[in-house]
Parts: sequence; C-alpha cells; structure tokens
Amino acid sequence: MSLPTVVKETLEDRGVLGQIKARIRAEVFHALEEDTEPSPPLGNENMFINELIREYYEFNKYKYSLSVMLAESGQPAVPLDRQFMAQELSIDDKKDMSAVPLLYSIVAHFLSQKQRDMDPECNHEWSRRRLEKDLRHSKVQVDARDHHHHVWAHPGH
Repeated sequence: MSLPTVVKETLEDRGVLGQIKARIRAEVFHALEEDTEPSPPLGNENMFINELIREYYEFNKYKYSLSVMLAESGQPAVPLDRQFMAQELSIDDKKDMSAVPLLYSIVAHFLSQKQRDMDPECNHEWSRRRLEKDLRHSKVQVDARDHHHHVWAHPGH
C-alpha cells in the first residue's frame, strides 16, 4: 500500500480527514475573500436565518463551516440573544428545549403540524407532548475521536 493511501486511511479512521478538508476549504475561501467586494447589508430575515444557522453550527461543532458562513454573510461577530430571537420569531423556548438550537424547536413545530394535518382527529396536545418528550430523550453523544456531536432521537420514547 502506498504512503498517501495509508495516510488517507489513517486520517479517515481517526475521523479528522473531513475536518482537514473543511479547514482547507475555509482557508481557500478566506484567501479569495480578500479580493472580493463586501457583502450587501443584512436584512432582518437574513440576520435571523444566519443566527439560527450559527446556533446550529456552534451546537454541532461545525466551526469551519461557521467561520466561512460568518465571513461570507457579514453577520456581526456577537450573536443575537437567544431569548430575543425566540420572542421575535414567536418560538416557544421551553426549558426542556433550551439545550438545543432554536432550529430544533422550529422543526418540532412543523413536524407536529404535519401530524395534525395528516390526522385531523389527532390529539394536538398529545402530539406536542410526544415531540417534546422525544427531544428531551434525544442524546447528545460526543465521539471521542472526532469531537462531533450527534443527536440521536429515540422515536420509541
């Protein structure tokens, strides 16, 4: 087996090859960015969308993706306050959901809505409680090799 193949397989086995590729992409982007025009001013919608994505990236430790997104979008370095975002977007930021990004609450809301739309006789309160319980019982696992967070939903709970 050739040395490059052994090195590639070793990096894959350690779970770092993806991180290295992401880092290279981020560095290339930053190098190219120096010669480009500044981003257009952010509107309120883009500001909120970018903040939701930032929170999601931070939670999942996608630091290189976050770095590129922040640089490319012109998003302020200081994040918006989570309670402010939840209030402005009319998201019910319950205590049991505060450990996960607001995007998870949004997805849970729409999944619940889809269930109600598919089954008009479905008990709305039961659906909401079921989704909240599923999210509470989701486990955040950290793979010691690559330090990625994985959220595993347990639909049977």
